[in-house]
Amino acid sequence: MKTFTGYVAGLLFGLGLAISGMTDPARVLGFLDVAGAWDPTLLFVLGGAVVTAFIGYRLVWRRDAPWFAGCFTLPTRGDLDSRLLGGAALFGIGWGLSGYCPGPAVASLGGASETLVALLVAMIVGWWLAWRLKPKS
Repeated sequence: MKTFTGYVAGLLFGLGLAISGMTDPARVLGFLDVAGAWDPTLLFVLGGAVVTAFIGYRLVWRRDAPWFAGCFTLPTRGDLDSRLLGGAALFGIGWGLSGYCPGPAVASLGGASETLVALLVAMIVGWWLAWRLKPKS
C-alpha cells in the first residue's frame, strides 16, 4: 500500500506540473530571466506549493502516526557539507541551462527533445557518479 500511495502521489505531482505548464522549459527559463521578459508564472506555482505544504503539515502532524507507517521519520542531519552544496549547485546549473528540473523532465518524456534527452542522460550519469563516489560509512 505504501508503494501504491507513492505512485498515486507521483501521478498527482506530474498532473499538477502538466496543468500548471511547468513541463514547458520556456516558462522556467522565462522565470529565470529577471532582466528580460520575466514570466512570474513559476512564482505562483511555488507559492501554491508552499501554502499547500503549510496546511498539509499542520493537518498531518495532528495524527499520532502516518497511515502506512508505524511512526513519523524526519531527517536528523542538519549540517551543510560539500556534497549537499555541490549537488545543489549542479541542480541549479542544469535547471538554468535546460529549463527542466527532474520532476518536469520525467513528466515531459512523452515529447522528448534533444535538450530533454541530454538532461536525462546527465541526471542518470550524475546519480551513478554520486552512488559510486559515496564515501564509505
